[in-house]
Amino acid sequence: MAELVYPPVIGFARTLFKVWDLKIDCQGSENIPRSGGAVLVSNHIGYMDFVFNGLAALPQKRLVRFMAKESVFRHKVSGPLMRGMKHIPVDRKQGEAAYQHALESLRSGEVVGVFPEATISQSFTLKSFKSGAARLAQDAGVPLIPMAVWGTQRIWTKGHPRNFKRSHIPVTVRVGEAIEATREEYAGAITRRLRARVQELLEAAQRAYPVRPRSTDDTWWIPAHLGGTAPTPEAVKAAESH
Repeated sequence: MAELVYPPVIGFARTLFKVWDLKIDCQGSENIPRSGGAVLVSNHIGYMDFVFNGLAALPQKRLVRFMAKESVFRHKVSGPLMRGMKHIPVDRKQGEAAYQHALESLRSGEVVGVFPEATISQSFTLKSFKSGAARLAQDAGVPLIPMAVWGTQRIWTKGHPRNFKRSHIPVTVRVGEAIEATREEYAGAITRRLRARVQELLEAAQRAYPVRPRSTDDTWWIPAHLGGTAPTPEAVKAAESH
């Protein structure tokens, strides 16, 4: 079936990034297979992460079908676009339907994008991973492709205003080698290996990031363990529990 929505949306996004003068550094796209199903797995630090995850797949001529919360599909603007791009709605109360939808997409040779942390990490560190990505890869017989993004939190993230002006913000993307998910291995063990690899890629992206804070007022986007003023994971968890 012809892709009538996805290509124009990609073109629009690329135009916006030129207007904003974003500096995108993407390495490792060759690790995304040119054909066949795969589960693309990324950290989650900003609302636009999926856009940069998707751009990383374009050199391989792949379009990623992302699993996203169902409410996005009900929005009058984003809903038609999400459906037109064949993304996968996730209703957390009825997660099995989304799982089956993703499984069918993978078996038909699609690349499915998953954020195993489920929600944005406000500490900008890796949260625990849910095992759904590993189980999908096992059931579909496809590889897991780990990746990490950095800098996207400076554009738009939870608890901070959007920065859609011409701000020259760098975004760093790193894609790792495929991880096989055999049926013989426990999904929890695969998930631990996957998380460790995404952590390595995240640290590599952070080391490669070309910007350092200009003042103490500009450290909100840097994790506490790296000397920034982002809340610690413990602080975020405590705030969410109230």
